[in-house]
Amino acid sequence: MAHSALLVMDVQRAITDRFTVDAGYLSRVRDAIDAARAADIPVVHVVIGFRAGHPEVSPRNKTFGALARGGGFAAGDPGAQIHPDVAPAPGDVVVTKKRVSAFAGSDLDMVLRARGVDSLVLTGIATSGVVLSTLRQAADLDFGLTVLADGCLDSDPEVHRVLTGKVFPRQADVVTVKEWVTSIAH
Repeated sequence: MAHSALLVMDVQRAITDRFTVDAGYLSRVRDAIDAARAADIPVVHVVIGFRAGHPEVSPRNKTFGALARGGGFAAGDPGAQIHPDVAPAPGDVVVTKKRVSAFAGSDLDMVLRARGVDSLVLTGIATSGVVLSTLRQAADLDFGLTVLADGCLDSDPEVHRVLTGKVFPRQADVVTVKEWVTSIAH
């Protein structure tokens, strides 16, 4: 029997503020979190975070180089906080990553293996960023994968559609939050 964990990735204030978050997005993610807790499935929040001055960011990195110049996601940055609608509860693990994938520069794999987790349920912002990168790396690490399609968000709806409809199903089960919640409630 699979031992799953729900990953809630990059649902941080500065990220949700940059996206057009549909009215139901955060409540759907909250529903997934509540269902996971009720089913004793660990909830792991994955955040992007850097040290003051961003010493871990290369100026050659297009994505994070610009972020470092702006000072974002360093200690004390209010934008780095997890959105309060999906905030961690006591017992939830918060993992800090240094790149796009939830595994890059973090201790996520160690946390999951220590808990006997062999299957991941993915949610997060953005579908074409953290979700895609984490899915690919998790598949290479032999985790079973489920993506909650409406628990992911992307600035480009067409990219989201292609990834969740055509790319992700090659390596993961792709379902809605409601379908997943129903499946674990039994």
